[in-house]
Amino acid sequence: MPAFYLIVITLGAFYLGYRFYSKYLAERVYALDPNFKTPSHEFSDGVDFVPTNKHILLGHHFTAVAGAAPIVGPAIAVYWGWLPAIAWVILGTIFGAGVHDFGAIVTSARNRGQNIGTLSGKVISARASTLFLLIIFFLLTLVNAVFGVVMAILFQAHPGSVIPAVIVIPIAMCIGQWVYRMKGAVLIPSIIGLVLLYAAIPVGQAYPIHIDGLANLLGLSVRTTWIILIFAYTWFASRLPVWLLLQPRDYINGQQLLVALVVIFAGVIVGWDQIVAPAVNHVAADTKQWFPYLFITIACGAISGFHSLVASGTTSKQIDKETDARYIGYCGSLGEGSLALAAILACTAGLGSAADWSSAYSSFGAASGGALGHFVDGVGHFLSNLGIDAQLGASFAVVVVVTFAGTTMDTGVRLQRYILEEIAELAGFRSLVGKTTVLTTLAVVIPLALALVPGGDSAGGKGFAFGQLWTLFGTTNQLTAGLALSVISVWVMSRNRNPLAAIVPLTFLLFMTSWALVLNLISFLQEGSWMLLIMDAAIAVLTAWLIVEAVTALNRQRGERRAEVADES
Repeated sequence: MPAFYLIVITLGAFYLGYRFYSKYLAERVYALDPNFKTPSHEFSDGVDFVPTNKHILLGHHFTAVAGAAPIVGPAIAVYWGWLPAIAWVILGTIFGAGVHDFGAIVTSARNRGQNIGTLSGKVISARASTLFLLIIFFLLTLVNAVFGVVMAILFQAHPGSVIPAVIVIPIAMCIGQWVYRMKGAVLIPSIIGLVLLYAAIPVGQAYPIHIDGLANLLGLSVRTTWIILIFAYTWFASRLPVWLLLQPRDYINGQQLLVALVVIFAGVIVGWDQIVAPAVNHVAADTKQWFPYLFITIACGAISGFHSLVASGTTSKQIDKETDARYIGYCGSLGEGSLALAAILACTAGLGSAADWSSAYSSFGAASGGALGHFVDGVGHFLSNLGIDAQLGASFAVVVVVTFAGTTMDTGVRLQRYILEEIAELAGFRSLVGKTTVLTTLAVVIPLALALVPGGDSAGGKGFAFGQLWTLFGTTNQLTAGLALSVISVWVMSRNRNPLAAIVPLTFLLFMTSWALVLNLISFLQEGSWMLLIMDAAIAVLTAWLIVEAVTALNRQRGERRAEVADES
């Protein structure tokens, strides 16, 4: 089947979702008010609470939530065939992610920009807040650990990507100074910044950065050295004001996404590439099945709990008008779904023949370990259809993944610092409250320690991050999405609005991910993976408890609504 057909079907569905369903959500479910005073104006401080143009904020929000996950997840999930993967991307994006991301921004903005974990205490119960904060802590630890390893793997395999990935930082900071200090327009400077970034790609190819000498000096492997350097960078980056680095780099990355999607889709059309993967791959009975694992493998790109942390942790503090939430939240979800589509195309139509695909996806371990490489090679092939050297095209793909992952880590460490401060306050360690340096250090060291855990030969030799952490990350991520939707559902119901749009994806996610949690517990026990077994069990207990709290809150809210109706009659 021509890959072009998937582009038409998917993008057509996304257009209809934004045109009709997001409008329904804005008017009938969230009841957006253009006159509502948002937290960015009420608490404006020039650091975290900053009124921001909706186009700039869309760039920040999208690139903060995107990272490498909407690439890696779909690139793994096509192991079960392209049909279940693309179906989940389309349905999950329109009816799950759109509701979730949009709702998290609105709910947080209506509650002084509080994060979704704190909101659960106000909307559901005080116990729920503590439980949710602990689950978020686990999720952020896994996100930062996995993405740190992703960047290290790519820098080691593609040293030519280091220079363009690094040069975007001073470019973004110059743009931030221009926009915030000089009050200049952002569009032209950001386009110039994007051109400079792309100009740096052939420079990086000519002068690849190898750190073998430093690694030998330290007595560490190259990958371990890169992981440490990456986390050291995030310590400094997460301390900077959002306007100085995070926002302008996100805007550049938002434009980079558009360019990447255009050239990838154009390459597919010009080459008229065929999908060589099976629609449904009938895998062995003793391996992971797509029910329920597909729905945790593709998280970002369909629906992801991490988005609620960004939406309520940073985006809600920068939104200028409440009505901007539809554009930022729902379009950000569609952007992620489009990136997931590109990943599916790269790994089903960009790898050559059906025999080549079968070799690359011979097992779930091969699919997991080779996900990044399959995407990079596929994009390189699509760009070669446009007359661009395949190696240069592959470097372009690496830069896209690395810059997105770096932005997500900046945001993730910043959010981890917020969560640690709230946990410290709840636990009575008030001496840590306000200690930004100490909290940032903890937010870096904890996922760094997890990222450095050796992984042996699992997942095609890619180690612990893909062999073990990705499954647990996906499960925790989707559970967080379900729990965020429970907060949104109760809040919507409290405003006498119909919460069904949030309750349906909430029920589906909690069922699938709870099922996966149980299967993971059995798997970790059989493998003797005790650390993961303990983490999985802890998350399962916290989740079960929080589900009970959420159901209780929904029933309480339903009872209050019935009482109000009875009083009115």
